[in-house]
Amino acid sequence: MGSAEDDAARFAELFPSVYLRAHASRSEADRVTPETWALLTHLAASGPLTVTEAARHFGRAQSVISETVAALEQRGLLERVADERDRRRTLVWLTARAEGLLQRAGSVLDEGKLARAMARMSDHERRALVTAMEALVAACDAEARATVIAGEGGEDR
Repeated sequence: MGSAEDDAARFAELFPSVYLRAHASRSEADRVTPETWALLTHLAASGPLTVTEAARHFGRAQSVISETVAALEQRGLLERVADERDRRRTLVWLTARAEGLLQRAGSVLDEGKLARAMARMSDHERRALVTAMEALVAACDAEARATVIAGEGGEDR
């Protein structure tokens, strides 16, 4: 068994290999501009908005946001819905397709690729891997808390 430094170096060496073999690929349909991404993620966090509210939030002209919304409607990512509280207002909201895109974008690894690879491992190996990764995440969280408490601001020690 090696030192913590040796094991960290080996893990850091292996991690890119796992990523390269099991990363989640993005289809052309899932690719969006940074501005589009900002609008979709803002809607996901805030809920439905009017075009005027979105324009105000982003500090953009209403016409610019209207064009963006229209383009995203054509791609099936946004839809306009009547405001149930005030039928005179029209809200912009995410479609199921947009919600799927946001969910996929948050996934770094392809679960299908991982499942196929893990099917080649024994039950014991899989459980040991998952348990070790859970322990590593908990240790990273503890280290981050200790760094904040010590006032070290995330600097390497």
